Amino acid sequence: MLRKYREAAEHLAWSLEQREALTVALQLRFEEGLRKATTHVATLLLAVEPPDAEVLVDGKPVGRTARTHKLFFESGQHMVRARAPGREDSLQVFTAMPGKEHEMLMQLPRSSGSTKEVAAAAPKEAPKALSSALAVPTQAPSPWASWPGALRIAGIAVTTATVSVGSLLMIRASRLGGDLSERRDGLNSDPRTNSSMCWQAPQRSACAELLRLRDERNQSGVAGTALVIVGGVIGAATAASFFTDFSFLGRTPARERIHVSPVATGHGVGVRIEGLW
Repeated sequence: MLRKYREAAEHLAWSLEQREALTVALQLRFEEGLRKATTHVATLLLAVEPPDAEVLVDGKPVGRTARTHKLFFESGQHMVRARAPGREDSLQVFTAMPGKEHEMLMQLPRSSGSTKEVAAAAPKEAPKALSSALAVPTQAPSPWASWPGALRIAGIAVTTATVSVGSLLMIRASRLGGDLSERRDGLNSDPRTNSSMCWQAPQRSACAELLRLRDERNQSGVAGTALVIVGGVIGAATAASFFTDFSFLGRTPARERIHVSPVATGHGVGVRIEGLW
């Protein structure tokens, strides 16, 4: 919206690389924003060998070390330079066109002193390095993917529905109990009658309303309590599924999910817990 398309594309692309931390709504919003931004800028898929080489674009360092880089450029000519200790510098110039995607491989040959064996092996490995370096990284599976995700969604929906309905029934039972107490007090205040007569009174007597209120109160209270308990059990099972490894079923590979590391700052010490579901 600010027409800063290159900055928008860089921020959205980086955010989508961390998509496991985003909600589904944010993922869709960011993907749509990235599609709009890339129509106004050029995209460069840059592969660097060795991966620890320093990359400079128009004289400015990229700021991260990786085998592949996804960079965005405004239209015009740009200079890409890569350098590393013990290697010769590599310099390439390309013309960026909005909406176009470019690919570039920068291999930094060893400086003087390299052996014939390394020189002979380099050309054979170049095509393989290019194809593997430019491959799109595989995204980590979402915690909502496949059948466990469908069960989690169903569990959240059933938990919300049962707890909500159960709470409403318990509130209704409480209100009916208040009405019952109020009418019973009214009967007790009448010297001609008392509330104890109502439990044996015939169906057409003035006490029939008290009997109806008592039955509705009891039914609503029991049903509400049962629904809240069922919703709590389903909710606990749904929450536990996020900590359950389904790799024993052969669907997904096992992964290390919990990381605990100490943290010390100027204000205190503690631990940092990171989870991957």
